[in-house]
Amino acid sequence: MSARLNIVPFISVDHMMKLVLAIGVDRVLTDLAAYIEEDFRRWDSFDKTPRVASHSEAGVIELMPTSDGRLYGFKYVNGHPRNTRQGLQTVTAFGVLADVGSGYPMLLTEMTILTALRTAATSALAAQYLAPKGARTMAIIGNGAQAEFQALAFKALLGVDRLRLFDIDASASRKCLRNLAGLGFDITVCASGQEAVEGADIITTVTADKQNATILTDNMVGTGIHINAVGGDCPGKTELHRDILLRSDIFAEYTPQTRIEGEIQQLPPDHPVTELWQVITGQAPGRSSASQVTLFDSVGFAIEDFSALRYIRDKLPATGFFEELDLLADPDEPRDLFGMLLRAKAAAAA
Repeated sequence: MSARLNIVPFISVDHMMKLVLAIGVDRVLTDLAAYIEEDFRRWDSFDKTPRVASHSEAGVIELMPTSDGRLYGFKYVNGHPRNTRQGLQTVTAFGVLADVGSGYPMLLTEMTILTALRTAATSALAAQYLAPKGARTMAIIGNGAQAEFQALAFKALLGVDRLRLFDIDASASRKCLRNLAGLGFDITVCASGQEAVEGADIITTVTADKQNATILTDNMVGTGIHINAVGGDCPGKTELHRDILLRSDIFAEYTPQTRIEGEIQQLPPDHPVTELWQVITGQAPGRSSASQVTLFDSVGFAIEDFSALRYIRDKLPATGFFEELDLLADPDEPRDLFGMLLRAKAAAAA
């Protein structure tokens, strides 16, 4: 990478795909989980704030910032469920990693693909602490853009190799089945959510509609289950019946944000919740009994994006999948920014 501070490495979508494929999807998911776990172990080092959200009837646009005092990262991300009707992605994102000492950005990257990877890696990391021991069967309810990443992360980190798929749009399940063919899964496409959860050790809900929905009802969830609730991620958007929450041990990333956006927005503000970093550091128990129902109320948090940005930057020198972006003005004399314009004018006229 260039030593010139005004030149910023930029990772396009094409570069991100090449980088991920060169390393291997399973390896990237495993590596991302390790980076996230490392950063969660130093939780107190980070600035923490609920993401800054601008909501509209059509969706939400959010900024997700954090810093560990040495590096600063943020992600721009949207969530627009109706975009698929126009052939657009529901979620898109890009991110920046910067040096706190100078304020100069060190990386600009696409994060649509990277967010899908880090979300799945976080889900599987949480499940390592919360899922039943030896879990191999997972139901995935909602088979859109995130589903394959979730399946691959759970296989890479936990050995889950039996999938039970359901989506109200059967073509989404067929797409998921087709994409995962030959990757070591035993896959059953189901006709209902109820059928999908039968025999499952882990239930992942990852739907897109921006509304209070009931994807899982209490009678669908037996004892000893781990629920990976990914779809609820903004005010007024939930997937689980409240009764499930009341008999589950609930784990979250950053509780002040999750109470606004997650499944626990349905509960009183003092309902007990354990943060995942507390489990990872041994300050709180994860799964403590075979009959326990555990719920990871995942809405995504800025530290996970910071970890992903840090990981990608570490991989750039060896892969070379980036381009140099002339992003920052760099006059010969830092105080003479206008003179830089005059010199450019003279050069153009020559």
